[in-house]
Amino acid sequence: MLSNKLRVGIIGANVNYGWGTRAHIPAIKALPELEVVAVCTTRRETAEETAQKYDIPLTFTNPEELVAHPDVDIVSVSTRAPTHNELVKLAVKAGKHVFCEWPLGANLVEATEERDLAEAQNIRHMVGLQGRGVPVFNHIKELVAGGYVGEVLSCTMLSSSSGAGRRVPTFTEGVERAKGVGTLAISGGHSIDALCFCLGEFKELSAVVATQVKKARVVETGAVLDVTAPDQVSVSGLLASGAVASIHIKSVPDFGTGFLFEIDGAEGTLVVSSEVSAQIGDPVLRGARKGDKGLEVLPIPDKHRWVPADMPSGPPYNVGQIYRKFAESIREGSPVEPDFNLAVTRHELLDAIQRASDTGRTQTL
Repeated sequence: MLSNKLRVGIIGANVNYGWGTRAHIPAIKALPELEVVAVCTTRRETAEETAQKYDIPLTFTNPEELVAHPDVDIVSVSTRAPTHNELVKLAVKAGKHVFCEWPLGANLVEATEERDLAEAQNIRHMVGLQGRGVPVFNHIKELVAGGYVGEVLSCTMLSSSSGAGRRVPTFTEGVERAKGVGTLAISGGHSIDALCFCLGEFKELSAVVATQVKKARVVETGAVLDVTAPDQVSVSGLLASGAVASIHIKSVPDFGTGFLFEIDGAEGTLVVSSEVSAQIGDPVLRGARKGDKGLEVLPIPDKHRWVPADMPSGPPYNVGQIYRKFAESIREGSPVEPDFNLAVTRHELLDAIQRASDTGRTQTL
């Protein structure tokens, strides 16, 4: 193992499925300042399979052993939301830097516990809101700040993914609202955070959060489960800037249309589109200003691409973008973004959205 690299231990990197092997391992392996030195799964066989496939020296089935190992500098928690609270606190108490996938906890209470503990331990902490690493969103933020669209008047966001009414056997807990894994928490958290990153936070909002598909059939087994997690999230409100915002995050049975984000200003318009969730892919940005003939594709400056040119596209890319910033923060002592403080802010916003839906009342933030 190279002593000049920060060494990462990943909890939740099953070779057969999951975000750990789809995104985290390929992203880390493409970054010269990081290396994966350990993997932990619940079964010895899968840990060893993952280690063999990706050339990882250490394997564990007990997370406590991984976080205590002296060769691990950073613990990456890439398991499902209901387990994040316990695993993050284990790593923090062991004095390790922590990267936790979004959401930070199954609810605001858990996220706040993790944030407070991490701050008290004075370790570096990052949450996997990788939309903040998307080059397009970083360019939008720069363009808006530079006056490309003038005063922002309104924005509209649509995120439509397929899958409502289906569950794979390894992911049945997503049907329960209390688990914190539904459309509001996952798709909503990522998409709404991207909007706030580009344009600023909400100051007031109203919302409808609904479960339209109330049964889910488990692929392969055929078992039918009751669904309480939402599949429709509609939000309207005002941003701190005064801009009107309209958002619809939805999971539909079959044919999701992807992602669309429009920003209209007094001097111009920006439009982002993607066939998949924007934080996973490389969306296209188009723009036009007063006097232009129409929207045209805008190039993304290289300064917004922080990772090496050989970083794999798709899920690893934007995860790699924020991992690079995390490593830089640990090395240089610079601030981390997105960190657990931001995660708590985002959990607070999602709670406000749910509360607006439950009460039928506009929420002021």
